Amino acid sequence: MDAADLAAVPESQRQQSPIDLFLIFAAANVVATTMQTGAALGSRYADGQAIVIAVAGAMFGAMLVAVLAPIGSKSGVPSMIAARAALGYRGGQVVSGLLYLTNFAWIAVNNQIAASACAQIAGGPESARIWAALLGVAATAIVARGPRAVGHADRVAVPLMAIAGGVLTLAVFTASAAPAAAPAEAAALQTSDDVNLLWGLDVVIGYQVSWLLMFADYSRYTRSGRAAAGAVFAGLALPALWLMPVGWTLARIAGSDDPGTMLAAAGVGWWTAALVTLASVTTNFVNIYLSSLAWRTLSPRSTSRGSVWTIGLIGTALGLISSGWLTQFANLMVLLGSILVPVGGVFLAHFVVLRRAVNVDEVYNTTTLPAFNTAGIAAWTVGFVIYQIASSIGATLPALGASILTYAVLNRRILVT
Repeated sequence: MDAADLAAVPESQRQQSPIDLFLIFAAANVVATTMQTGAALGSRYADGQAIVIAVAGAMFGAMLVAVLAPIGSKSGVPSMIAARAALGYRGGQVVSGLLYLTNFAWIAVNNQIAASACAQIAGGPESARIWAALLGVAATAIVARGPRAVGHADRVAVPLMAIAGGVLTLAVFTASAAPAAAPAEAAALQTSDDVNLLWGLDVVIGYQVSWLLMFADYSRYTRSGRAAAGAVFAGLALPALWLMPVGWTLARIAGSDDPGTMLAAAGVGWWTAALVTLASVTTNFVNIYLSSLAWRTLSPRSTSRGSVWTIGLIGTALGLISSGWLTQFANLMVLLGSILVPVGGVFLAHFVVLRRAVNVDEVYNTTTLPAFNTAGIAAWTVGFVIYQIASSIGATLPALGASILTYAVLNRRILVT
């Protein structure tokens, strides 16, 4: 298989096992940024509230991606091609462009986190850039060999991450708790929680749906749609339910939500480095692959391997330039949610609510395919606006509902006229 092939996968070649599909998503979500999401909750909410938010947000966000996974299994086409059915040819390219640009940040963030962990164990702070470069090139080389190479790498990496993560989890939950907040500080925090409780839900869902635009990219290699949906749901939900509580507990022990400070406070250096390094590299497998698919929809004449190497190396270079990507992490999740939740609503309305199948010949024929699907673009826009308006009270459900309803209503009118 090509590293970033946009062609539909023939049914005879959809031989990827659900276990491999699960491992790809699990490996992508077992990462320091999942703990960082938990740390954002721990700085604002009490344990009981944080648990409710993490469970509800992680499972709902994973469900949004999982229910779309069977589209890949049934059609064999990647997400950016399937998106044309709901948004039009140019509309799908808009999504590709957003995915392409935002994934550079994710590649850079993951390389920096992994390099920081490695430098603490070997080489010292001055070696961080060398580690970032080596890890970035290694991840790119594996993706360039194709999805099967990624699957084989994950079969090795995920069990090792599970062991290292178990050691880290034990260390975190057996460590001494951080000093309790002063009464005045606790009261202020509780008052903030009462007002902004749904903000945390938006952060967690926003983090989970950051994987939404890959809903069909890997499931198209798995024949059973039901098995693909279950594998994707478990691969996204289980790591989040595990690592978010680790994140907020570790942040309280460290007295900081800075990733380096948090991981150093765990006191299990080698195990932490192994977990963070493998998790960051395997997550970048997905980021590089997604960006490569997105770029090839924007530049059809580009080659798959050339796209992979270009994107991987640019993302690696960006990670060497700046270290400030995580300072606004929670706000980034909310921003991504405002973009991805509404477009997810469009896909849900088209493929799930209206039960429209992907016409493979049609979505590849750009000469007859509309440039923009009016209903899809309008629904996406309405959902984005509603998300912004409702951000102070919890925007995910209103935006999702608005985009689904708008798309369904406009399609009914189009069919009537």
